[in-house]
Amino acid sequence: MKSRAAIAFAAAAMIATPALAHHSFAMFDQRKIMTLDGTVTEFQWTNPHAFIEIDVPTEGKPVHWSIELNSPNNLKRQGWTRTALKPGDKVSLRMNPLRDGKHGGLFLDVKLANGKVLDSGLPKNGTPVNVPRL
Repeated sequence: MKSRAAIAFAAAAMIATPALAHHSFAMFDQRKIMTLDGTVTEFQWTNPHAFIEIDVPTEGKPVHWSIELNSPNNLKRQGWTRTALKPGDKVSLRMNPLRDGKHGGLFLDVKLANGKVLDSGLPKNGTPVNVPRL
């Protein structure tokens, strides 16, 4: 009987571990803010996080960036809709870049061509999110 309980506990711990790691913002350099001016290629309204895919012009071919947002449920509470961004939209987007230098980041806000700004609600002053204070 004890071994069944131990197996059940171990299985539950293995399932819970990815859920705990999921909400880490450690991969983003939250002290840096980058602005990307480019064209939306896709807006993924998906759980657990939405994504903005954007092409940024450079000398030569455009560079593709993948920007992580909050969950659709939270975005909806902030006034977003699944059609807030469409492929072809020209935008100016601010984000915290990935620490490893790859073309991705944590969304801060986006300014649309018509001047409307959609916000993340995250701090934009270099204050880290989800970092314990000692």
